[in-house]
Amino acid sequence: MSAPARTYPPEVAPAATGPGGPGRRWRFSAGHGWVVGLALLVLWSGWSSGIGREPVVNPYGWPTMRAFWAAALHPDLSPAYLATTADAALTTVAFAVLGTMLAVVIGLVGGVLISEAWWLSRPSGNRVTRIRRRAAWLSGRVSLGVPRGIHEAVWGLFLVSVLGRDPMVGVLAIAIPFGAITAKVYADIIDETAGAPYRALIDAGASRLSAMAYAAVPRSWRDLVSYGFYRFDCAIRSAVILGMIGAGGLGFELSLTFQALRYEQMWTLIYALVVVGAIVDRWGASLRVDAPTRWLQASLLLGGGLTVASGLYLGPDLERLFSGRTWTLLADLAVQALPPTPPTSWSDLLGSAIVTLQMSLLAIAAGGAVGVVTAFVAARDPTHGPVRALLAAAARLLLLTIRAVSPPVWALVLLFVFLPGPLPGALALGVYNAGILGRLFAEVVEDLDRRPAAALRAAGAGAAVTFLYGLVPLATNRFAAYAMYRWEIAIRESVVVGVVGAGGLGRLLEEQRAAFDHRGMLCVVLVLLVLSLMVDFVSAAARRTWR
Repeated sequence: MSAPARTYPPEVAPAATGPGGPGRRWRFSAGHGWVVGLALLVLWSGWSSGIGREPVVNPYGWPTMRAFWAAALHPDLSPAYLATTADAALTTVAFAVLGTMLAVVIGLVGGVLISEAWWLSRPSGNRVTRIRRRAAWLSGRVSLGVPRGIHEAVWGLFLVSVLGRDPMVGVLAIAIPFGAITAKVYADIIDETAGAPYRALIDAGASRLSAMAYAAVPRSWRDLVSYGFYRFDCAIRSAVILGMIGAGGLGFELSLTFQALRYEQMWTLIYALVVVGAIVDRWGASLRVDAPTRWLQASLLLGGGLTVASGLYLGPDLERLFSGRTWTLLADLAVQALPPTPPTSWSDLLGSAIVTLQMSLLAIAAGGAVGVVTAFVAARDPTHGPVRALLAAAARLLLLTIRAVSPPVWALVLLFVFLPGPLPGALALGVYNAGILGRLFAEVVEDLDRRPAAALRAAGAGAAVTFLYGLVPLATNRFAAYAMYRWEIAIRESVVVGVVGAGGLGRLLEEQRAAFDHRGMLCVVLVLLVLSLMVDFVSAAARRTWR
């Protein structure tokens, strides 16, 4: 589906807001049922995590936490460490650039090949032909579920067993899942924009490839470019996570400084992440708001130049990717991993899956709550005075900062003051998702229809009534849709906080990796994939009731 002009990611369909307001009779609907059910699941998750039932706070960790935050005021700015930070930042950006460009290529090819326009817009033909086309289209769609359902950190752990420490590990770990996600989104964009011109060329006898090249892709290229840069924004954060498991860059340096408790250096790296994130975020935002054609073309040229420079900087060994030794290692790994077997027992595996589900629910509940509060503050409004505009800018900077720091880093910080277990992992995901949801929610607020609020003010309503009845109802459905979308992502992200000891399937996966139990690792990955697909199904069903 096509990306909204101001709001991303386009995986989330804009939810229509029905009529309503003060005086309308309230009725319990399916949408309210989903809200109640999910709220009960969140309460259950909190109780199971120990909230209100047992101690969860480590009182002896507060001095360390204070020392960590105090170091934010005096980061290490020595020339030697600034050079180390710059080199790490360039490595992270290079991984993100190469991974994104490869993902966009995969997404463009795959998006065309799994689009309805490619398979279902040709002349009808006989019944058998129509069935074959629909089966081919459906199989292409389903085949993308596996690579996009597995987190890039898991791909990194798998690829390092085959390719060693080559930079191609980080590039492919980003490109494979991002390519599958991009293909799905690009297919939706192409299907929405192909329309009558595409069908007219097909009816006139043009090939599908020609019709795509002349009638579909050119009409949607702005949305395609915009989403590609959104993926680049995501790839920066993924590159940091991959760095923490050995790929290098800012993530690797963060791990080293944290283990050595060098908080001044850690804050230098965090500030570097914020600067890089701000540049990429601003670049992507400039392409989403009616960007001039020249700026889009210039951005594409700049992206091409960055791709070449990143390849030269990282120097990945492409020959290793296609060497006989790599394929031999891949075959050996398949033999060692098959058949998948539970690492301990099925009951322990199920228990870890439940913990992962609970972590994701708590994360989205916490992140969504913080996101809603900050969204109305961070939203830009041209009618605001200088003080309100300054407050909005500060809120946006806060959101940028907390989403620039990856979940494993937040998990390590929270383990200072929380006892080990799923709760610090859930809160780490919650903080990270608060930054993302707050940004998305703020853009929803900026795009709201202000006429109902203006009418209430003209009728003499106070500020609180105007806010509660003129703005909140218009934003609720979109907020809920974005929160459910992030829940789908949080299930996959839970593995990266589990790797640092926060619990769930991620912890189990790290234990099996350390023991070189490939069959156990594959079993955990398959369970995580099934859990992701279940959450995707529930999330999609809930979002349909809120449209």
